[in-house]
Amino acid sequence: MVRCFLIHTVCPVSALPAGESRLLYSRMFGPDEAVLTDQHRELSPEENRLLRKEKLAVVARQVRSVVSLTREAAGRVLVDVVPGEEALALQEADSGVMRLRAGDPFCEEASAVWLAVHSLAFTLVCEPHENLLLAEGSLRSLSRHCLEHLHLLGQGSEVLLKSSRVDVLLSRLLPHGQLLFLNHRFAQSLEKEVAGYMSK
Repeated sequence: MVRCFLIHTVCPVSALPAGESRLLYSRMFGPDEAVLTDQHRELSPEENRLLRKEKLAVVARQVRSVVSLTREAAGRVLVDVVPGEEALALQEADSGVMRLRAGDPFCEEASAVWLAVHSLAFTLVCEPHENLLLAEGSLRSLSRHCLEHLHLLGQGSEVLLKSSRVDVLLSRLLPHGQLLFLNHRFAQSLEKEVAGYMSK
């Protein structure tokens, strides 16, 4: 099962200190037991929300750090993406998996599958026993739909204003945080359904 899905920045943002990542979108799946320890269960709902937000920000910072190191080691230089070339940017995207130890930031161990497309990263945090190849395929599909239909790499793109559309994508491609094994026909049917909704 997937614990959460994140869209965040991986390149410097002028309003943030160096090394920080801006969390643009997040969605948690399942109960909060993996996030909250016994000492945190007594917190108010607002304090719980802030604690979850901080834990997701920790994941975003860790992914940003790994992406920066990967790009630096490969000697890759980012070039601006021309609108309409989202598919090309996705093909050239960096991707990887990292292990999140128990207590850093969640109570239980987890795996983070990430895909960095230009200045954005899409991250799935999964349970440690989850099929990581299936998670990567689902993440690529989600990110492709986000990039193609929501134009997230364009100038002035506001993910925050498009969160309802991201929610719909997640409900179709990752229902209740469950990774789907898709055969070819079902995948085509799902693609048509998503494309039909996104064209509205």
